[in-house]
Amino acid sequence: MTRAIAITRTTAPKTKPDPNDLGFGRFFSDHQGQMEWTAEGGWGPPRVVPYGPIPLDPAAGVLHYGQAMFEGLKAFRQPNGSVKLFRPEAHVQRMIVGAPRLCMPSPPADTMLELLKAFVQTDLDWVPSAPMTSLYVRPTLIATDAFLGVRPANKYLFFVIGSPVGAYYSGGLRPVRIWVERSQTRAAKGGLGAVKAGANYVASLYAANKAKKEGYDQVLWLDSVKHETIEEVGTMNLFVVFGDELVTPPLSDSILAGVTRDSIMALGQDLGLKVSERPITVQELVDGEKSGRLKEVFGSGSAAVVSPVGELAFGDNKIVTSKGESGPVCQSLYDAITQIQRGTRPDKHGWMMPV
Repeated sequence: MTRAIAITRTTAPKTKPDPNDLGFGRFFSDHQGQMEWTAEGGWGPPRVVPYGPIPLDPAAGVLHYGQAMFEGLKAFRQPNGSVKLFRPEAHVQRMIVGAPRLCMPSPPADTMLELLKAFVQTDLDWVPSAPMTSLYVRPTLIATDAFLGVRPANKYLFFVIGSPVGAYYSGGLRPVRIWVERSQTRAAKGGLGAVKAGANYVASLYAANKAKKEGYDQVLWLDSVKHETIEEVGTMNLFVVFGDELVTPPLSDSILAGVTRDSIMALGQDLGLKVSERPITVQELVDGEKSGRLKEVFGSGSAAVVSPVGELAFGDNKIVTSKGESGPVCQSLYDAITQIQRGTRPDKHGWMMPV
């Protein structure tokens, strides 16, 4: 049963940013959703309150032991002016499944969904209507218990904030240059790679920053043992087009089960593609380029939807796909997802939830 959500509206609303200069994650809406958990009382009542700092004790578990995870989804303005969320149930379910891996309590699914909708309803005028814009919604779960000692916390805070964002690529899909990382590791078998934990992202920063200094946009992550099998690209799931086959690495405890990944697999089948989940090696990419079988490489995630890869580099070698441009499969899938999100293509999979 869903719970009533108390809403306290801000008395000092912010000035809305220029919809043509949103960028990504630069601005934040007027409110936030909150819900607390204690070992003694379980989950407390959900609420929507004005956006502002969250008080944390200096000994809070999130600061010392890294108990933190988050989700990222978007709310879209529809042609008739209404607002819908893209696949919120899938994001809620991923947090429910992932939280126990960090020894954190899973918020109830129905309460999370109601709080997400209440938050977006409260900040409805922060959902932009300009082409290719949206409200990025960030549900987060952190340990707030004050203690020093390696154990799970006894207090947690679930909160939701929102950021109006523009198109990830303002001039259309832009192919990126990727460095194939063969020494650093993002996630190992048996670790946290399958959970959207903050620790996974800080683990990726060193190699990513090093690659950017060398003129690359991001890193292609390989398996942590032999550094031969492809796992993810940057903070995104990876797809490769070999001939008429759309391939993505199979999920494991070192690969995140992306919601956009799942959407692309479904839409790939809708487009008549052969969709496969199987291991992909760097050598298969090299051989595929030589034979002409390798057609496209791209990443997928909530922020960019898809990110075409124009070049993969390792050592003195490089692989160029789609002549360094965005390929037709990548473009078709991008168009399909974004049109569903914005209500200009039928939502036959039932992915859009009205708020």
